[in-house]
Amino acid sequence: MENQISSKTVEAELELEAVIGFNGHVPTGLKCHPDQEHLIYPLGYTVLIQAINTNEQNFLHGHGNNVSCVTISNSGLYIASGQVTFMGFKADIILWDFKKRELIARLSLHKGKVEALAFSPNDLYLVSLGGPDDGSGTIRVWELDLPNRKIWPTECQTGQMKRIIMSITMAHDDSFFYLGTTTGDILKMNPKTKLLADAGPAKDKFSLGVSALKCLKMGGLLVGSGAGLLIFCKSPSYKPLKKLQLQGRITSITLRGEGHQFFVGTEESHIYRVNFTDFKETLIMTCHFEAVQDIVFPFGTAELFATCAKMDIRVWHTVSNRELLRITVPNMTCHSIDFMRDGKSIVSAWDDGKIRAFAPETGRLMYVIDNAHRIGVTAITTTSDCKRVISGGGEGEVRVWQIGCQTQKLEEALKEHKSSVSCIRVKKNNEECVTASTDGTCIIWDLVHLRRNQMILANTLFQCVCYHPEEFQIIASGTNRKISYWEVCDGSVIRELEGSSSGSINGMDITAEGVYFVTGGSDHLVKVWDYNEGEVTHVGVGHSGSITRIRISPGNQYIISVSADGAIVRWKYPFAS
Repeated sequence: MENQISSKTVEAELELEAVIGFNGHVPTGLKCHPDQEHLIYPLGYTVLIQAINTNEQNFLHGHGNNVSCVTISNSGLYIASGQVTFMGFKADIILWDFKKRELIARLSLHKGKVEALAFSPNDLYLVSLGGPDDGSGTIRVWELDLPNRKIWPTECQTGQMKRIIMSITMAHDDSFFYLGTTTGDILKMNPKTKLLADAGPAKDKFSLGVSALKCLKMGGLLVGSGAGLLIFCKSPSYKPLKKLQLQGRITSITLRGEGHQFFVGTEESHIYRVNFTDFKETLIMTCHFEAVQDIVFPFGTAELFATCAKMDIRVWHTVSNRELLRITVPNMTCHSIDFMRDGKSIVSAWDDGKIRAFAPETGRLMYVIDNAHRIGVTAITTTSDCKRVISGGGEGEVRVWQIGCQTQKLEEALKEHKSSVSCIRVKKNNEECVTASTDGTCIIWDLVHLRRNQMILANTLFQCVCYHPEEFQIIASGTNRKISYWEVCDGSVIRELEGSSSGSINGMDITAEGVYFVTGGSDHLVKVWDYNEGEVTHVGVGHSGSITRIRISPGNQYIISVSADGAIVRWKYPFAS
């Protein structure tokens, strides 16, 4: 009995190395710290603190749902963040210590969502605004009545103008405050008289509304529009004195110091640095703004990797988190990608039923296979001799394509699966492959005679499958949360492990030696498993969306996982390679 107790291993924590991700949908979510050295921004359930010069990251974990607002006190000692939650449940506000990077207090009163947060200039008070309101377009000035512990509102009068407010900023001397509207104009209000001072521009209003506003100390306003236009203007004409077109709707403008330099965040998850004098932008960070569907390393190197999501495929430099290449196909979603073994092309599966191949250095389109599948291409892989591409579709067909120098020919369509194919893996000698499908089957195919060898049935929607490197067993998993080991020769089940306590397992990868494998799924956890023992050795906490795919880098240096909130997370591989 004693031996049994000691053999149960305690799961160690996976070391998180870096996160590529920024939630650009949060209004004024990007903040520059008063020390001018750090950027603070939300990603899913976490708040990231990133050093501007060294790119070193710290993470504030504590929210149980997506972060909806972030603010920093004037002294820079405190950070406060609010979250969304389900209707009727309490949404937490967390107060953080910036220097220690830890939680000070958790404030629970609001329900549904915390809309906005602000510290008083003397760091004594924190004001919070509750979410989903009726949006009646009210503008209120609240006076603090400390003896009675009350706050009294006064409605501001805007006369005939009826506007819905998107953004707000206060002048540094508190003489006026400015409001950006969905109509695309700016209102200037006096907080003492509660009256409208002026409004503009009269003509050429800002397209898609004024989504971000910032007052500068030297006078003038920085305006960000829904169409991605950044403008410097002055009251009362609000005519653009300087302008700059950025990518995606602008949601944050934050000043570094007095505003000689500032940072701009957009909804397409771009963070720009802009110098005020020459008004030129530098893209300092970018990431996917939709769910990431797949991640893949080129053969034999961990220096770069590729990811795909809605509209684009991106190639990243692993160590620096820099985006090296972006391949965009508008309004389409890429479900799966693979590098050819020779590294000369990236093959990709798209939801318009086409297979597209791109050159990995330039992003040039090399060839397209039209109508490859009826209901979109859902999975794709290549053989190691670079002569074949195997694809799976939403209708359940598995198709084998011969790839020549100039030609792409359909060799065989294998019709067995009744529902979409979710994952394809090929044996090292290219004579056999396994496909997993959401119809509850994994099929092992003979790629020489192009027929079915073996079929595995289970009561689950299979999401991922892997060959053990010695290729006599496969491991598969899916929505029933079980990881099952199967014999390749006769399709019998060897063992089943409880893979997760909640939610489906969506991604899986095994080391080249076959000693350890990793899984990730809807419980947001990355788990490292011992293959023979069937025990979890390490757990990685850091994702705030469902993990969609996961890979171990060639040479076992890193584990990279991608998730439905657009994040790419790099973990240190826990064992000596």
